[in-house]
Amino acid sequence: MPSVHSSPCYPMENPALASLLRHTTGENNKRNKFSTGGGLLKMFKLFPMLTSGCKMVALLGRPRKMLKDSATTGTIFGYRKGRVSLAIQEDTRQMPIFLIELPMLASALNKEMASDIVRIALESETKTNKKKLLEEFVWAVYCNGRKVGYSIRRKQMSDDELHVMQHLRGVSMGAGVLPTASDHKDSDGEMTYMRARFERVVGSKDSEALYMINPDGAQGPELSIFFVRAH
Repeated sequence: MPSVHSSPCYPMENPALASLLRHTTGENNKRNKFSTGGGLLKMFKLFPMLTSGCKMVALLGRPRKMLKDSATTGTIFGYRKGRVSLAIQEDTRQMPIFLIELPMLASALNKEMASDIVRIALESETKTNKKKLLEEFVWAVYCNGRKVGYSIRRKQMSDDELHVMQHLRGVSMGAGVLPTASDHKDSDGEMTYMRARFERVVGSKDSEALYMINPDGAQGPELSIFFVRAH
């Protein structure tokens, strides 16, 4: 797997991944002029905060019009002292079409976000293409060009993951802390999440990308997620 660097100056040996990266290359320099640091904190400021169970219950209990455009919803969540998971949904009221626990601690991802540009690449090394790309199970995971390990796509959600999806079923975008389950271990820290809407770009049957849409066109950190199947 070639390195996925934040700079467009690095040569890309994987044509499929290179074409997806070029989708936002023209915007990167413009965004960098507005970059002032802050990473995860600045990203959180872009979204509404839901920091208590009372606020969450009030939100979910109030009828609201759901957004029905073609944007995909992505959620990154996990305990502060644990690993983070990635869930992708076409409809927040339905189960994720893709769910995986990334081989990254929340603290490590926070450090990467401090650079304002985060590119997560997942590469399937399956030699056949009998399945749809997001149906592959084993993925090598890279973050900003560095390999961080391997993960397996989940067939079924864990209790913690189900807990998060249920609490966020009426949320289109947001960031904050979720009320914890009754059997939660305090040693893991709080359950945090960041949910955003993404533009989904299909390069081919072996490559897809998700580009985070900042709310109301606000300048902020760039988060991109790439899926590539190697041959």
